[in-house]
Amino acid sequence: MDLSGKKVTVMGLGRFGGGVGVTRWLAANGADVLVTDLEPADRLSDSIDQIRPLVDSGAVELRLGGHNVSDFTTCDLVIANVAVPKPWDNRFTRAAEAANIPVTTEISLFLARLPAHARERTIAVTGSVGKSTTSAMIHHALNRAAAARGECERVLLGGNIGVSLLDELGSINDRTWLVLELSSAMLHWLDRDRTRGWSPRVAVITNISPNHIDWHGSVEHYTASKQLLLRSQRPADVAVLGESVWDWRTLTPAACKLVRADLFVPKMLLPGEHNRENAAAALLACAGAMPDCPPAVFADAIAAFGGLPHRLQLVAEKPRTRCERGEPMRFYNDSKSTTPESCIRAIEALAAMPGFAGSRIHLIAGGYDKGSDLSPIAHAAGRLAGLYTIGKTGPKLAEAAAGKAVQAGTLDAAFAAALERMRPGDALLLSPGCASWDQFINYEKRGEAFIRLVEELA
Repeated sequence: MDLSGKKVTVMGLGRFGGGVGVTRWLAANGADVLVTDLEPADRLSDSIDQIRPLVDSGAVELRLGGHNVSDFTTCDLVIANVAVPKPWDNRFTRAAEAANIPVTTEISLFLARLPAHARERTIAVTGSVGKSTTSAMIHHALNRAAAARGECERVLLGGNIGVSLLDELGSINDRTWLVLELSSAMLHWLDRDRTRGWSPRVAVITNISPNHIDWHGSVEHYTASKQLLLRSQRPADVAVLGESVWDWRTLTPAACKLVRADLFVPKMLLPGEHNRENAAAALLACAGAMPDCPPAVFADAIAAFGGLPHRLQLVAEKPRTRCERGEPMRFYNDSKSTTPESCIRAIEALAAMPGFAGSRIHLIAGGYDKGSDLSPIAHAAGRLAGLYTIGKTGPKLAEAAAGKAVQAGTLDAAFAAALERMRPGDALLLSPGCASWDQFINYEKRGEAFIRLVEELA
């Protein structure tokens, strides 16, 4: 579709800015854009600020605090935010389709406009856990390999990891590598619209476990959506599969590679057995994409990868005082941890580091109440140096810890309480195990607040 002069409705700007990139791109291509979101303007202020010049110029119109059916039936195209759950049962997307208005998503717009040769240099990653870190590792390693070979190659990272690649369409050529993190929702949309039948040359599926059932409606639908990444691969392609999805190798004619943590031998900057699995998956993917490059080049790059912000990120190593000797105190930002399982995984990752044990870890946990079972975090309190609870779940979590926790309430208070009790060589871990929405607009803001507290230490 030539978008110039077309009326396009963007469904969902998103508090995290999920609709910002496509809105900018549509306006730049001459479309008359209406952005509509169920949330009111005061809940979307960060996202609105990013498109404010377009709104002020009249290129983009905002309709916030609710949807109007007419906005979906009197336009030429609807771009749905992939966060909208069960789109097949949404009355607004159904109204658009009943009016013969095409409904698609940003990732579909991007893939449908890629030159045909780009598929051969595309690595796509999905999975229940680890897909962001694995994608970033692959991106990092391919960049290092291109530099080592002295070749003028670009490596682009996008998709679910939060970076829109629409503006890069004009510059993608046969020297460009694409690394795409794809969520189950994205894969569902790719299957239902004009990009049906798309698969990358290198597909990576890290693992599978029940997740996002509120979006999919069932575990079966969630699993089937993940499997779509493999459905249209070709015999010359590569599929990198974690142990929990190894039986999916029957779904693809591609050469299948099994991910095992022991495949990755070098000492890593990132802690945890789960990150060693991510590294193994990244190494296999890079080797499949660039078979003529020595594997050691990829392995060295992956081992040196420092991690993504807010995902078990080592913020700093600091002495308690300037004149104090001995091991420094370490501060880890794992604000992306929004489930009890991810919190426990972070604790175990630090505890497994050489010379480190749970008794040296101070944990800040708690936040918005999603109704999750927080007992695993409470039970872990007995083997930690300290548990400091925050947010709406803080009182409940502290009570469940049976006197082995400090109910701090706020992140600032928890940080101060932990700092008073920390000794040289101890670590302070922010791994809330809960969403952030009671005290912060998103997990990024929560993590940034923690980083500021660390940086303010003398």
